[in-house]
Amino acid sequence: MTTVLTAAAIVVLGQSRSINDYVQTNLRDVTFTAKVGTASQKELAKINEDFAKSYRIKSTVVRLKEPMKLRLEAQVDEENEVVFIVNGSVRRYRYPKANISAKENLAKSPGKRQTFLDFGLVTPGLFKDFYVPTFVRIDRETGLAVFDLTFPKALDDTSRQRVFIDPHKHYVVKREWYAQEGNLRAVFQYENAVQSSGVWIPTKTTVFNAERKQAGITNYLGVKANTGLSEDLFSVN
Repeated sequence: MTTVLTAAAIVVLGQSRSINDYVQTNLRDVTFTAKVGTASQKELAKINEDFAKSYRIKSTVVRLKEPMKLRLEAQVDEENEVVFIVNGSVRRYRYPKANISAKENLAKSPGKRQTFLDFGLVTPGLFKDFYVPTFVRIDRETGLAVFDLTFPKALDDTSRQRVFIDPHKHYVVKREWYAQEGNLRAVFQYENAVQSSGVWIPTKTTVFNAERKQAGITNYLGVKANTGLSEDLFSVN
């Protein structure tokens, strides 16, 4: 009976159960600088060691382009800059000054791919042979649309993301990351959304570990959407 009443309420309130009604259809690309505000290595390490290491890099230029393209540029130390590119299922690292480059195919390792979702954004490209969305509910307290995002069975990865999406501004307000074993790994809170070229983009991410202890804060500065980023920026050749 509860399920029937909930479904009826959704229809009456005009709230959709389809992920297509919550994605940022007008978002083609976005650029910003991610700056770490606070970071507790102790609490971050409880998420995992690699995640903790990523917070040691204090400033990163981030570029994202639909579908499923990402470019990160960061100064690792006084000597070395790293360029990190994901284009579809291919990931490439480059250390230009050291003339070091490595490339790997992540087609069978979807959990290693960074996407728009890491920054609180949901775009159509996420649901083309990558995430499978399942409607969970409309949260009664907040009115946010809740979906579970899992990978196709063929990818043999049972981790999932539970996302809470603003139904009006179409960005992720909260994301829960569950490991393949089913346990909660981390919670991400996205805030202070700004509008650029007609789309809403959060400018602050706070991450909590499974103990719900704050582990880190990242701020996104100079957000610009739909500037027409060149495909060359995302080349993995």
